[in-house]
Amino acid sequence: MDVTASLEAPCPAEVLFELVDDLSTYPQWNGLVHSAASEPGNDEAWDVELRARLGPLARSKRLRMVRTVRDAETFTVRFERDQADDRNHAPWVLAATIVERGGLSVLTMQLHYGGSLWTGGALERVLADQITSGRERLLQLVATRR
Repeated sequence: MDVTASLEAPCPAEVLFELVDDLSTYPQWNGLVHSAASEPGNDEAWDVELRARLGPLARSKRLRMVRTVRDAETFTVRFERDQADDRNHAPWVLAATIVERGGLSVLTMQLHYGGSLWTGGALERVLADQITSGRERLLQLVATRR
């Protein structure tokens, strides 16, 4: 499953990049990310808990995400699931790119999930709802940092 979402923000790209470059900020604006704590002594890895409500049921998933790309000049960041065990896990990949255009910063985020835990369109609906509500919260955070 792949989901792409965009956002236009009235701020310099650096301001928006500061928020999407650090997974520990995501719980402030992304409802799917319940918690994200950086690993002690490793500012490139986070313990992330995803939580979603599917009707009356709530699902939760813990992932270890590692920043695999960080380019502050092109405002590009990529996080990938990298569990610290020898088991085979479904991939989760989150990539974000910001482009300045006409006084705005345009953020494009892409999420790839390669597993089968949430199938049948349920995850897509949850993600669409979280993207819509997350846009507003992210814009509010941007406004406090300008």
